[in-house]
Amino acid sequence: MKTLHRTIFATVIGIALALGNLAKAADALKVGHLPVTGHAKFFVAKEEGFFKDEGLDVELVEFANSADGLAALRAGKLDLGAFGTTAPLVHISKGADIRIIGGVMGEDAAIITTAEKAATIRSVADLKGKKIATVRLATGDAVLRGALDDAGINWKTDVQIFELKAPPAVIEAVKSGQVDAGAVWGPHDVRAEEAGLKVIARSRTLQPGHPCCRLTVNAKDLAERPEVWGRFIRAFLRAEKFTRDNHDKTIDDIGKYLKLDRALITKAYYGGFLDQSSDPNVVGIDRFWKIMLKSEFVDSKLDIRDYVDTTVYKKALDKLASENPKEAYWKGLQKVFSERDLTKTARVQGQSNVALSGVSAEVPQVSCCVVK
Repeated sequence: MKTLHRTIFATVIGIALALGNLAKAADALKVGHLPVTGHAKFFVAKEEGFFKDEGLDVELVEFANSADGLAALRAGKLDLGAFGTTAPLVHISKGADIRIIGGVMGEDAAIITTAEKAATIRSVADLKGKKIATVRLATGDAVLRGALDDAGINWKTDVQIFELKAPPAVIEAVKSGQVDAGAVWGPHDVRAEEAGLKVIARSRTLQPGHPCCRLTVNAKDLAERPEVWGRFIRAFLRAEKFTRDNHDKTIDDIGKYLKLDRALITKAYYGGFLDQSSDPNVVGIDRFWKIMLKSEFVDSKLDIRDYVDTTVYKKALDKLASENPKEAYWKGLQKVFSERDLTKTARVQGQSNVALSGVSAEVPQVSCCVVK
């Protein structure tokens, strides 16, 4: 009888362990990212064990550009994608049922040219009649077209825009003289400068505080697994704070994924051109959307705020703040959230659309990664 009891007990334990393993498997996530310094929080959360702490088994899948990454997300090959601001907004304008639940980075794009041409191409206004290389559906691409529109330059007729596959291709096209200028992002702006090219404008001056890569999921998945995405955001927020407090280790973690010189990584990530806020940034997205509409990059009557879900981020942040009541960092992020996501310019819960006063409205900014 004792033997039988031991057998039954062992069987029950075995079944429990098996069910436990199945539960863990349900939290396995495929996450798409770009090979850029601005995506450091993915690398940090993975290497420092923040994803693991939250019960997540995250596989990072690299993509060369946002267009390919968003296509993979919509096809169900990814659970989450972090691909520009332009890419998800363009897909939404064409009927994609996806949701933005957080941010990865902001600003960081740059317009480059050769040292020789920099003598005459000093700003976006000097690009009229020129050939420009961009990466399709990149945030910097939309910022550039908006800036051209602001300068009175029709990007459809007054310039020639060539959409290339990735930033290295843009750099090569500029160096070889095939185009007059190009739009890239970090660390490729630093690599371009090391190759003798010049930065003539940065996106943070063309569109201050603009969001870049957004954390994007399929709407159905968000509805089915909000708790999983809450744990993901918690890990991401912990990685954000880590990058602020631990520069050397952050550079180590980035270097495991991007085979770049340490000094180059440091300059690209901590050089002061990159906003690393994980906030969804409803105000920034809405402003970006209106600029895309104004420059005719998209044609849509949708209210983009319907496609930004702030509840997952807010719950994750509030929980971190309640667990660490003396930590000023989380309180600071709560203040930024109230300015970017709960102001009269964002959607007010229970009310109909509330319009922005204009595309020139100031967007609250935050940066964790400027060298002190």
